[in-house]
Amino acid sequence: MGDVTSLTPLQALEQRARALLGDRIEESAIAHGELTLTVHRETIVDSVRMLHDDPELRFVSFIDVCGVDYPEREERFEVVYHLLSPYKNQRIRLKVHTDDEVPVPSITPVFPGADWFEREAYDFYGILFSGHPDLRRILTDYGFDGHPLRKDFPTTGYVEVRYDEERKRVVYEPVKLAQEFRQFDYLSPWEGTDYVLPGDEKKSQ
Repeated sequence: MGDVTSLTPLQALEQRARALLGDRIEESAIAHGELTLTVHRETIVDSVRMLHDDPELRFVSFIDVCGVDYPEREERFEVVYHLLSPYKNQRIRLKVHTDDEVPVPSITPVFPGADWFEREAYDFYGILFSGHPDLRRILTDYGFDGHPLRKDFPTTGYVEVRYDEERKRVVYEPVKLAQEFRQFDYLSPWEGTDYVLPGDEKKSQ
């Protein structure tokens, strides 16, 4: 990549990360002021640990883990990890790919604080994490049907929740819509929003 002194801080970080992780990395990219590394799913724990322990990088602060759903892909989920190096004042993003059956190794052995974040990704997307100490739902009810942040989850959900005064408890009932639910893609200027079309601003004058 050339003389280290001629590199930007992000390029130097990418060079060091590539030297450190080697063939664990599938691809790397610098965009929007951050370095993103896509690594092989089975190497995520080793990759995180090496970035954590490396005396030159010291990515010792865990920020978060989240999921992204791409239903059209064979491995529909991206699991995204964000780490911070207070020593270098730099962030790094790691990604792995998986589907709804193949688990991703939990990084809790390196960052115990990832526990609830991985539970949230499981709860909202159904992403499995092997080796997690307590993988169960964290925000939805334990009997909740489905995973609400998947792109194929209906916007209305499957049931509605309300407090029943007669039974003195919360009850679940099938969703009942007064009219057919409509999805607005906002591509048509005639429906969905109340923005002002070019020329219409004169009507209020």
